Amino acid sequence: MSDSASHPKSEKLQKVLAHAGLGSRRELEQWISDGRVSIDGKVALLGARVAPHQVIRVDGKIISQSRLAPRRRVLMYYKPEGEVCTRSDPEGRPTVFDHLPPLRNGRWVAVGRLDLNTSGLLLFTTDGELANELMHPSSRIEREYAVRVLGEVKAETLTQLRKDVMLEDGPAHFDTLEHTGGEGANQWYRAVLHEGRNREVRRLWEAVGVTVSRLTRTRFGALTLPRALRRGKWTELDESAIALLTQKTPSSPAGRKRSGKKKTAGRTGGQRKQGYGRRRS
Repeated sequence: MSDSASHPKSEKLQKVLAHAGLGSRRELEQWISDGRVSIDGKVALLGARVAPHQVIRVDGKIISQSRLAPRRRVLMYYKPEGEVCTRSDPEGRPTVFDHLPPLRNGRWVAVGRLDLNTSGLLLFTTDGELANELMHPSSRIEREYAVRVLGEVKAETLTQLRKDVMLEDGPAHFDTLEHTGGEGANQWYRAVLHEGRNREVRRLWEAVGVTVSRLTRTRFGALTLPRALRRGKWTELDESAIALLTQKTPSSPAGRKRSGKKKTAGRTGGQRKQGYGRRRS
């Protein structure tokens, strides 16, 4: 048995690197498979474990102990329409990473994505392992959206959306779908589902012949988009808010409505208490 495997504090290599904010677990597994990572001078294999005293290198560069044990940070960002969720875009479009604070070590990892024409709550963290846990289908974390559609929707169509609609990647449905008002051709709904497949909300409506004209994510798990947070701005979560995020009770939101009366979980620097930490404005 290797020294690292027998060490009581050893962990999987990709998990350690993800905690350091070097990328998502899937991306780091590819780095290991490509031979870019070594432990104590030996090329690491996928599935290898590493102990705290061992030296890890990526592309020949030592990863410092301070970077391997960083303070976990989580941001909530209000994504506007028109931004892509990639670090760079060949078409030169703005990206969600353009407005995030710079990091001395590590990098921001997005917790899922929102498509170009969708706005709302998007989380970022320096902890790739946390991002992986939150995105994994087994987490069954609720995502809530405000959806504006064109025209009135028949009751039988709403019933179908609450049951199963067959999409190209399998059946899907809304766990909750409620009409919240509207005028004329514009009708609003509150939609909740437990997964985050690509463009799933839009595809569900399209599958029953309804056009979505506006889509905003308002909640992820227990975290609700604050009213005071402006589009294109971020707020950093404090430890109590991160604890809400990581609770294993995704169907118990801290507040279903974007209300200033909800229980706070911290402070907003230089502003009135907001419940998430300091805000960049």
